[in-house]
Amino acid sequence: MGHGNSEGSMTGWALVIDVSLCINCRNCVISTKDEYSGNTFPGYSPPHPPEGLETIRVERHVRGEGALVDVTYVPKMCNHCDNAPCVKAAADGAIYKRADGVVIIDPEKSRGRRELVKSCPYGMIEWNEQEQVPQNWNFDAHLLDAGWKEPRCAQACPTRAIRAVNMQDKELDAMVANEGLSIIHPEFGTKPRVFYRHLDDALTHLVAGNICEAAADGRLRNLEGVEIVMRDFSDDRERTTTTDSFGDFRFSGLTETVSTIELRVRRDGGEKVIATRERSGSVNLGTLLY
Repeated sequence: MGHGNSEGSMTGWALVIDVSLCINCRNCVISTKDEYSGNTFPGYSPPHPPEGLETIRVERHVRGEGALVDVTYVPKMCNHCDNAPCVKAAADGAIYKRADGVVIIDPEKSRGRRELVKSCPYGMIEWNEQEQVPQNWNFDAHLLDAGWKEPRCAQACPTRAIRAVNMQDKELDAMVANEGLSIIHPEFGTKPRVFYRHLDDALTHLVAGNICEAAADGRLRNLEGVEIVMRDFSDDRERTTTTDSFGDFRFSGLTETVSTIELRVRRDGGEKVIATRERSGSVNLGTLLY
């Protein structure tokens, strides 16, 4: 997935978000709100109202049930797309893309243009009722132009889940490939410049459970460190994991909403089928007896 011009020589900004590090502290939301509420940045942004408008949002995703629940948080903002539908919708320059990759909504040319809110397929353009303008998270362009090395959302993140990079497009493409980064809704074809690590933890389905066996005294004992193989018949792919010290296991990355799954325990040179189930969404299989 290439970015920028055909030579790949443009140097531009991009954002990398590690979903596994986000703890939903909302520092990114609050710091950005603090930057723009009541503050005018001519050419960049009119003041945001004190309440209601958030150009950065954190979405909560819950998978599983009962004792085996997986909760992840996904910060979302303007993607600063290289093939931005909003820029195309504002042919008069009310929304434009800078040479450094940043998408700016002109605070004067866009005034009264509420229809531009719907031009973003990700829903990340907000309407500022107070100022009568559409607004995006503009990468804190006024701060970057003043010499800042990162926007406030990245600066305020205590776990470094959000980090900004400024590099040539060919280097960006190499980083995306080498680090296995992904984007939200690649089917939109907009070429976003916001990339995610561990996005599957939020957007795909989870299968979890516990493995135990009956001990000599009749009590159930958790099986620690045994290999579990899961076959998902929707793609006929086999996935492998190992139980933890409590006998628990988790499989992630299932993309189909409904499928049939088979679980096997691989132990002492042999395999044993312990469950074949119909799955709908994310499931907790509970305790399975070996």
